[in-house]
Amino acid sequence: MKSFEINQAWGGTEKCLKCPIRNLALFADLQQADFNLLHQPINEFSFEAGESLYTEKGTAKFVYTIRSGMIKLVRYLPNGSYRIIRLLRKGDLAGIETLNGSTYLHHAITLQKTEVCRIPVEEIEALNSNTPHLYKQLTVQWQKSQNDADIWLSELTVGTSKQRIANLLLYLANNSSEEDSFYLPSRDDIGALLAITTETASRIVAEFKRQSLLHTEHQVAQINKPELMLIIKAGN
Repeated sequence: MKSFEINQAWGGTEKCLKCPIRNLALFADLQQADFNLLHQPINEFSFEAGESLYTEKGTAKFVYTIRSGMIKLVRYLPNGSYRIIRLLRKGDLAGIETLNGSTYLHHAITLQKTEVCRIPVEEIEALNSNTPHLYKQLTVQWQKSQNDADIWLSELTVGTSKQRIANLLLYLANNSSEEDSFYLPSRDDIGALLAITTETASRIVAEFKRQSLLHTEHQVAQINKPELMLIIKAGN
């Protein structure tokens, strides 16, 4: 893992103001005077695939804005298996529950090389008390978290296994930063996302490939959206 302190590199505000994903991030509406209220550095981190940002029930000192890559929020079960609660992508806020005084509710693990900005919770609390420009984006992030949770409950963990995988592929494609491709999680992670076995996930992914509904190279995927929509509607 590599990191550097943003304020040592640019003096505290300029890089956030010019950030290419600022319109997606927590600080989207902040003005220069608001950044002057920050007293602790915001650090940039680069994680390789499989690294952990934080662990469930860990001491919550930071939230993380995702600049690039993808993170899975994981719950480990007593039987040794795990479930993936949500996927977080560019512009999302990891650890948002800490802003409500909670410890971390999940393990946050990178699925691919991921870059984040680490923001001290104390600074967000201070900004929220001293400027009106943070409240809107906090509300947006809370609402997005709720919307994603609703999608997981209403679409990705109901229906047949084929329907679930078809829904997941469409969800990943529709939320990808790339125009016609997206990152495809491992078969184990697909199973943990959709509450199906790894074997079932492998079998259906292989079937979709044979039917030219899914094309993959390494973990970069492309799909046939109209045909996958028919599978969802037919319930096969």
